[in-house]
Amino acid sequence: MKHVIALDVGGTGMKAALAGADGTLLYEARRPTGRERGTAAVVETILGFAADLRDAGRERFGSTALAAGVAVPGIVDETTGIATYSANLGWRDLPLRTLLSERLGGVPVALGHDVRTGGLAEGRIGAGRDADRFLFVPLGTGIAGAIGTGGRIEAGAHGSAGEIGHIVVRPGGRRCGCGQLGCLEAVASAAAVGRDWAEVCGDPQAGAVDCAKAVESGDARAQEVWQGAVDALADGLTTALTLLDPHTIIIGGGLAEAGATLFAPLREAVRARVTFQHLPSIVPAALGDAAGCLGAGLLAWDLLATEVTA
Repeated sequence: MKHVIALDVGGTGMKAALAGADGTLLYEARRPTGRERGTAAVVETILGFAADLRDAGRERFGSTALAAGVAVPGIVDETTGIATYSANLGWRDLPLRTLLSERLGGVPVALGHDVRTGGLAEGRIGAGRDADRFLFVPLGTGIAGAIGTGGRIEAGAHGSAGEIGHIVVRPGGRRCGCGQLGCLEAVASAAAVGRDWAEVCGDPQAGAVDCAKAVESGDARAQEVWQGAVDALADGLTTALTLLDPHTIIIGGGLAEAGATLFAPLREAVRARVTFQHLPSIVPAALGDAAGCLGAGLLAWDLLATEVTA
């Protein structure tokens, strides 16, 4: 059976699969990234996992994977296949595509940014499959974005298109990890909500999930923290829709799991802000934590299609 290797590398763990031509995940596996052992060990773990997936394909389907798609965090040059920088995994200018292709016996390898890769899957087979233009925004420890047009994701001139988390929505506000003050990520990510709620409720272990539960129970303090994050997110999304005019905004990540507790006030806040702009559909992501792996498979099949037509 024809298949490709799909690998989604995270800061602490990796999700992988063998994917069929229709995008179906035929075999799935997970493995720790092992970043506590250092960058060299992380790279070897990635290469070894890919090789194990190749062997699993031979054993199960009697054939070798035709290609591999890999999604990684940080800054990625998808044209050269170099993982330029990852704070989580500690590498700089890593020729990951070349290393993987060599380990896999020369099969072609596509390398993608983790959020853009997840956005590709959401756009083609997930919540954005009926939208010709969409913006995918995962709300987790940070806030990132992927701009989808015509079934493809826009990487930008330097591989950093879609970084909505670093739109300044509260000038002079909390310092962001990027160095700016008042970035969307610094005030509306799951990490930011959790930090604010922990400070208000006095429990240092409290997080964004706890804040959402407190909102649902009618806690006025939690509602104030939550609404502050929703308003900041609405400001950021309004800027994005003004520039991009998307048909659909897809919200994923941990905060999206709050369901109507997030989406009802967020839709209303965005509606209150638009003037001449067209109000987009704001919907939850559909693929969950499988999006990166599914997208990596799509990258691999796209690479093969490009080679055939080249």
